[in-house]
Amino acid sequence: MDSQLERYSRQMLFKPIGPEGQIEIGKKHALIVGVGALGTHTSELLARAGVRKLTLIDRDYVDRSNLQRQHLFTERDAAEQWPKAEAAKERLKNINSQVEVEAIVAQADAALLEDIIADVDLLVDGTDNFETRFLMNDLSQKYKIPYVFGSCVGSFGMAFTIIPGVTPCLQCLIKRLPLQGQTCDTVGIIAPAVQMVTAHQGAEALKILSGNMEAVRKTYVSFDLWENEYLSLKADALKESNCLSCGETPEYPFLQSGQEMKVAVLCGRDTVQIRPADNQSFPLEKLVDQWRSAGLAVGGNPFLISVTKDGAKAVFFKDGRALIHGTKDLNEARKIYHSLMG
Repeated sequence: MDSQLERYSRQMLFKPIGPEGQIEIGKKHALIVGVGALGTHTSELLARAGVRKLTLIDRDYVDRSNLQRQHLFTERDAAEQWPKAEAAKERLKNINSQVEVEAIVAQADAALLEDIIADVDLLVDGTDNFETRFLMNDLSQKYKIPYVFGSCVGSFGMAFTIIPGVTPCLQCLIKRLPLQGQTCDTVGIIAPAVQMVTAHQGAEALKILSGNMEAVRKTYVSFDLWENEYLSLKADALKESNCLSCGETPEYPFLQSGQEMKVAVLCGRDTVQIRPADNQSFPLEKLVDQWRSAGLAVGGNPFLISVTKDGAKAVFFKDGRALIHGTKDLNEARKIYHSLMG
């Protein structure tokens, strides 16, 4: 047996994959958007399974509250405020050095996603908000790439595999099914719920990447581990011919990116993210000099800069994004942002 394939011998003994399926997996490129609870689990699974390439996109850095369920990260990552995508890349390269891992520290907006989609074979949901999921959904439909959706909160989770031209898309799904409106910020989350969702996502990913499309689950699944509930629903009838994302005349509305400043509360954090209209090159060095000259406390690492002013802490990234900590008030966050940019 080829020495490079020997590490996957147990996976190849599983007949639906076999040597041929393993070779197929080794040719594939998976894009994982969001490297938090779901993204750390699925990225490790796919790295261990032997994909050719993983691209990881995440906008945030590691916080101590992540360590309970985001298992690629360490206390050192949290102490150093290391970007999640970069921290995950470091761990994954130690797990499987044969896999190419690309880390992108940025907001997954339409422009970025369309710029890197060229050779992607699979989209995997690791995000925590439906704005980004709808972007991924439109990306999946426009470029005919399978999309493995997943979400969890509390002890509840759900998963669905979207195959363009075959299954309903995420837009069709949410119009007809009652999805959870709660967030980990309001009701928390337990790690087994994450693991159950990623078990579904990981299995579907392996089916697709190994060429076993006939085995892909056709149903939407949801569960509540605490209440001992499990539901599986046939989803074919949910597909809508007039859907703007997957219908007969699609417009892909979520890929039509706006140029305005965007402000949003991050899930599970007393933190507001601010994205300026122009997220190109950002003069971090100039700002650091300005803040230090004003006597402000400035810290950071090669990927971000943190600054504290009047008790308010903000973190700035190279793409212009800022995280304003200690508040969920959007107007207050804007004031802090503009005072620091002043």
